[in-house]
Amino acid sequence: MKKEDIANHLIALETAALEAWNNGNPDKFLNIYAQDFTYFDPLTEKRMDGFDWIKDFYEGARGKVKVDKYEMINPAVQATENMAVLTYNLISQVGDTIYRWNCTEVYRLEEDNQWKIVHNHWSITESLKK
Repeated sequence: MKKEDIANHLIALETAALEAWNNGNPDKFLNIYAQDFTYFDPLTEKRMDGFDWIKDFYEGARGKVKVDKYEMINPAVQATENMAVLTYNLISQVGDTIYRWNCTEVYRLEEDNQWKIVHNHWSITESLKK
């Protein structure tokens, strides 16, 4: 797979997962997380380790997330044939509050030829009332 094809594929996976997440459905993210997934979230004190941990965390949020609008800004993918890093900025709006995020995700090409996220790191850069 060419690097441009990898980039387009990973950005499409991420966009679909964000669309679902913004409507309270974590399934598309859960479908692309590896079993040995690790996660840094600005709302948790320490790194989350393992798929079961993130699944439980996301189940607690199921149906509770509703993002009115979002924009993925400047996505970039750095890739080798079996590893890739996706980074982007995200602006999301919930009611009158606008959140600005940084996102870093590390993908690995699994034995079944599926790209899975092995690590995800979110940070809030700014929260503004309109």
